[in-house]
Amino acid sequence: MIIHQFDQTNSILNSFIAEIRDVNIQKDAMRFRRNIERIGEVLAYEMSKTLDYDPKEVTTPLGAKKSFLCSDKLVLCSVLRAGLPLHHGILGYFDGAENAFISAYRNHPNNDDAFEVIVNYFAAPSLDDKILVLTDPMLATGKTLENVLKALKGHGSPKQIHIISVIGSKTGVAKVAETFPQNTQLWIAAVDEGLTSKGYIVPGLGDAGDLSYGGKL
Repeated sequence: MIIHQFDQTNSILNSFIAEIRDVNIQKDAMRFRRNIERIGEVLAYEMSKTLDYDPKEVTTPLGAKKSFLCSDKLVLCSVLRAGLPLHHGILGYFDGAENAFISAYRNHPNNDDAFEVIVNYFAAPSLDDKILVLTDPMLATGKTLENVLKALKGHGSPKQIHIISVIGSKTGVAKVAETFPQNTQLWIAAVDEGLTSKGYIVPGLGDAGDLSYGGKL
């Protein structure tokens, strides 16, 4: 897997990462969602540099100009519900992309630290010969994306897979690298060192879904 990690380079992206981590700024859910969107926009732009482009002549009021436009067909697939702000940010740059959504959640059957990832909703177009972009803001253990990959197998064979994530753990990144095809590319804003016993990233930022849309039972 090819890993593109951006927190090691000084850029405005680091400001967005810092704000989504800050416990005081997190109290503003609208600002939190917007910062996730902005991170998605930056990562989408960086990813766009790797896609295929064809020449096209564009007619202006005063003449014509040849431009090079993306020729790849994209499918954006996001994990509900935490992935929605990230999805919106990426879709703002790839507005012609098709969309897919999958529901995945952690189930603790014994009310302890052990958990399994349950997938119980999935809607997607055909993936044949398309660029599949998986978006999940928190790449913690990697189990969610592993289960998402299994669910996608009946929807065709993508030309290539890209994963866009905001914050991951070293364990999660390693798990995805082990699970996904070798030519998969991961675009991630930051990678943290640790995980709690319940599989949450440390220092991370908490629960991205709750911070975006409120708590749940």
